[in-house]
Amino acid sequence: VLNEAVGALMWHTIILTKEDLEKFKALRIIVRIGSGVDNIDVKAAGELGIAVCNVPGYGVEEVADTTMCLILNLYRRTYWLANMVREGKKFTGPEQVRDAAQGCARIRGDTLGLVGLGRIGSAVALRAKVFGFNVSFYDPYLPDGIEKSLGLNRVYTLQELLFHSDCVSLHCTLNEHNHHLINEFTIKQMRPGAFLVNTARGGLVDDEALAHALKQGRIRAAALDVHENEPYNGALKDAPNLLCTPHAAFYSEAATTELREMAASEIRRAIIGNIPDCLRNCVNKEYFLRSSTGGGAGGYSEGGLQQAHSTTPLEAPHSAGSHGPPSGPPPPSVAVPPVSGVTAPPPQELVSLFLGRNNN
Repeated sequence: VLNEAVGALMWHTIILTKEDLEKFKALRIIVRIGSGVDNIDVKAAGELGIAVCNVPGYGVEEVADTTMCLILNLYRRTYWLANMVREGKKFTGPEQVRDAAQGCARIRGDTLGLVGLGRIGSAVALRAKVFGFNVSFYDPYLPDGIEKSLGLNRVYTLQELLFHSDCVSLHCTLNEHNHHLINEFTIKQMRPGAFLVNTARGGLVDDEALAHALKQGRIRAAALDVHENEPYNGALKDAPNLLCTPHAAFYSEAATTELREMAASEIRRAIIGNIPDCLRNCVNKEYFLRSSTGGGAGGYSEGGLQQAHSTTPLEAPHSAGSHGPPSGPPPPSVAVPPVSGVTAPPPQELVSLFLGRNNN
């Protein structure tokens, strides 16, 4: 299989390092069935002539709905109250309800801070406004003016967002620059008693720092659908006021069908066109085009999959539609000044925070 495969469809559970990629002798394209590609060495793949693509536009509604579900659970403590009833706890008066529901909060008037305002972040923002949230966001990739069109408040530093938000929700990609974005340092910049929600990538949160903050009450409660190590079993295992789900925010029958169709369509484009120009969501085109020798693990060569695997052209009608946005290099990083009165992270951390594209 390693010698013959010219295309591969893969999930996030498979890790491909440079050493792994070198074993594939004819591989020309990998399509990650999902949005994040941090499980693949995309630079090494490009240098070996292997295009890496993702499917960034699927499951937006599902993840946005799940995010709001988690936020509502944190504010109204539905998960914990339901478990008390299931365990047989009796509520005989308002005093018992008050004791059991400590930590419940009113949503209207609170500030929801979004780290990243891509497809999912925007969908969450619109939902949150209906519930009465004041929505702020930090995303240095977006042009000025989008906040006015959506009726949102834009901030230009991460620490300003953390300082002014009653609830922080993560909607950005994971890359080498923002690993453990939520750590001991940035948690101290959050408003005491704030909520934290992560439906993006597990590696954005330092589990040990979050566990400590939950035990100390620095963070009132947190809800995580993703974890750095999955299946989950880590420092947060015994943390209080924590709601965890098993990386299922993306799922619905409709979303799963859509995801597979979009991934297969990218493979189809590779079959009938020239790699990487024919691809809609190639994330390593920059590295791919630098390669100058051979195909597969030997380097870059033009053509579709039929040229890589057979001398007989594979006939197929050209697809007139597109399931995703055109790919392209990310905008330049933005130098972000510190906020007065708030300890700023090291400048380089802020400058490079969003060197990767928003996947949401």
